[in-house]
Amino acid sequence: MTSIDKILLSALLSLGITAIANAEIKTGDIFPSLESASVAGGKIPDLTNHVALVDFWASWCAPCKESFPAYAQLNADFTARGLVVLAISVDQNAEAYRSFVKRMNPPFATVCDKDQQIVREVNIPVMPTCYVLGRDGRVRFVHHGFHGAATEQEIRRELDALLAETSSPPLK
Repeated sequence: MTSIDKILLSALLSLGITAIANAEIKTGDIFPSLESASVAGGKIPDLTNHVALVDFWASWCAPCKESFPAYAQLNADFTARGLVVLAISVDQNAEAYRSFVKRMNPPFATVCDKDQQIVREVNIPVMPTCYVLGRDGRVRFVHHGFHGAATEQEIRRELDALLAETSSPPLK
């Protein structure tokens, strides 16, 4: 292998690693740890061994405004069974985040990813995007956008199934 071949191989490997690092989180993936994330406006709840709904939203996003009452109802209906709901704002304007949260007054945890650290790691494809996680921390379902009652009913069925599981599914 010539030195030019080695340089080309190294460049291709670097591009591949970068593409993998920035790949969109999908069903079956382990959801990234949020423990070291720099957030404002609230505290990230412990998701360990819980079924979790993690939603990425923005104050300027119309479907996000529609999703919050639905997530509040899901929170009310499923928290006693072990659901944790976390809404992560992608707003870079702290006042826009605070105003939205004050107006919506959600009964679940909300934080602002002020440095876009989580957003970069998860690589959010559209706004809003909701990830439903199993107790094992794996992404079990992904919802791109929020489509009113249809999305809420779909998530409701998914949560019922996940919360009924007595153990985590086998890893593939």
